[in-house]
Amino acid sequence: MPGLAASAKIFEYIKLPEEKFEFHFLSWVIPESIDESLENYVKRIAENIEHKNPVLVGVSFGGIIVQELSQIIPTKQVVIISSIKNLNELPKRLKLLKITKAYKLFPSKKLSEIEDFSKFGFINSIKNKSDLYNKYLDIRNKKYLDWAIYNVLHWQPKNNNENIFHIHGSEDAIFPIKYIKNSIIVEGGTHAMIIVKAKKINNILEKIIV
Repeated sequence: MPGLAASAKIFEYIKLPEEKFEFHFLSWVIPESIDESLENYVKRIAENIEHKNPVLVGVSFGGIIVQELSQIIPTKQVVIISSIKNLNELPKRLKLLKITKAYKLFPSKKLSEIEDFSKFGFINSIKNKSDLYNKYLDIRNKKYLDWAIYNVLHWQPKNNNENIFHIHGSEDAIFPIKYIKNSIIVEGGTHAMIIVKAKKINNILEKIIV
């Protein structure tokens, strides 16, 4: 499952031995309404999973989605990348957005401008990466973006997620490593490491997926 507003293109450099692994990609769907519960949304995503006991892999907000999926379908393993396992792993600035409800003031109508999206902090705000973001972030629907931002900030996991394999970058500016517990650390990895550190992530995935 890709990250917030991203397409499955972000996995294009994730390559594992074909004799052992078979990839199936999930995609974001537009919420039925801004008030659709995360639980109901995840049930709709689950309808696209055809295989029994899959290994679920999710990036960023997609990591939250696969953790929720694991509550409603049997899974072999759950792996999250550049994500969080609970709200304690949110940085203070995002907790402040939640408390003050300042996220409601964010002009999601303008998210067709990728630079505006990067300023909000859900992707790395590096100006010379704009072409990269335009390639991989293709969900610009206002309803979806408002819904997704709310659910990142208000997610309440249903268990302690102790059995989650968590891969995280040491230089992640969105979910800083200092707030992350019990993760496999990719040195130099940013929030976009699924693309720019794919070789290292491939090696980790091949080792941890049984």
